[in-house]
Amino acid sequence: MTNRSVGAAFGAVLACASLPAAAQDLPDTMVWTSYDVGSAGYAEASAIADAFGKEYGTRVRIQPSGSGIGRLQPLLQGRADYAFLATEAFFVSEGVYDFATSDWGPHELRAVAGRPAGITLIAAGDAGIDTVADARGKRIAFVAGNPSVNVKCEAILAFGGLTLDDVEVITFPTYASAMSSMTRNESDATCTTPTTSQLYELAESPRGIYYAPLEPDNEEGWAKLLKVLPIMSPSEEDVAAGLAEGETAKMAAYRYPVVTTTPDKSADAVYAFIKALDETYDLYKDGTATMRRWSLDRAGRPAIDLPFHEGAIRYLREIGVWTEEDDAWNEKRLERMNALVEAWGSFKDGHSDLSDEDFAAAWMARRNEIVASLD
Repeated sequence: MTNRSVGAAFGAVLACASLPAAAQDLPDTMVWTSYDVGSAGYAEASAIADAFGKEYGTRVRIQPSGSGIGRLQPLLQGRADYAFLATEAFFVSEGVYDFATSDWGPHELRAVAGRPAGITLIAAGDAGIDTVADARGKRIAFVAGNPSVNVKCEAILAFGGLTLDDVEVITFPTYASAMSSMTRNESDATCTTPTTSQLYELAESPRGIYYAPLEPDNEEGWAKLLKVLPIMSPSEEDVAAGLAEGETAKMAAYRYPVVTTTPDKSADAVYAFIKALDETYDLYKDGTATMRRWSLDRAGRPAIDLPFHEGAIRYLREIGVWTEEDDAWNEKRLERMNALVEAWGSFKDGHSDLSDEDFAAAWMARRNEIVASLD
C-alpha cells in the first residue's frame, strides 16, 4: 500500500470517527406513538422526529391514538420503540383506573425524558379562593372519564388539606365544557394547565381569573399532594392566561409528554436516543411555545411518572444533570413499581372469580396497602 493510499484510508477512519455518536447509533427507522393529530404531544413528537431526520437521517413514523391504551399497546407489543405519553404512564405502572383489570395490571416501563407542564387550582377571580384551602365548599369542575385531569385535582386539593368530600364536585361531559364552566358561572374552580384556551376567555370575563398558589416551601402541603400523586414537583410559570408580563404563578409541574420505553430496551439504544434529543435541541426548541422545556436540565430530572431508564441516566450523568438526589428518587420509584408488579401475579390468581368491578375494587385496596407500606 502506498503512502497516499495509507493516508486516504486513515483520513476515512478519521471522517467516520468525527460523525456524531448518535448518528451512528440511532436506527435508520423508528416508530413512536403519541396523542392524536392536533394535540401538543403529537406536535412535539413531530418536531423532534423532524430534527432527528434532518440531523441523522433517521426516519420516524408516528402512530397517533386518542386513548392511553392505544398509545401503550404498540410499545408493550414491541411494535413501537418509544411512546409519547401523558399520565397513563403512571397509571399503567400502578395498575389503576383503565389498567385495574385482569388484562392489564401494573407494568414495568421506563422514562427517557419528559417536558414539564404547569398545573394548579385555577379559580374565577370572584370565587373567594385565595388559597387551595379556601376551596372548601366550592364548586370544582371535573371531567367525566378523565382520571388524568381529575387525579391531579384531587392531589392539588390535598395540598390544602381537602378531600373530594370537602368540595362540591361538578362533573362535565367534556374537557372543554369543564374548562369553560367558570365563565358560565357553573363552577368556581378547576385544575388544568394555565394556557388552555377557555382560561383566556375567563380572564377577559367579568369574573376574572386567579391562580391558587402551591408554595414550594410548604412542606406539609407538598407531602400531602405527593401522597396522592407522587409525580409532581414545584414549578413557577410565567406563561398563563391573565398573567401580566414579568409575573409568575407558583404551580405544580407534571410531565407531558413523557418519552417512555420498556425496561428491556438496550441501554445503548436509549443512550443514543436521549443524546440525539439533546444534540438536536436547537432544531426543535421553537417548534411550539413550550418546547424549550425539553432542555434536559428540566426534562431529564425527577419527579416524573416512571423510573428513568439506565441508558438515559448514563447520559444525564455524563452531562452533569443527574444528581445523587435523583438516584435516590429513582431507587424509591423502582421499589414501588417492583412491589406492585410482584404483588399483581398472586393477586390476579387469587381473584379470578370476581366480576370486573369487584376485581378492580379489590386490586385498588391491595394496591393502596402496598403503597402505604412503602412510606
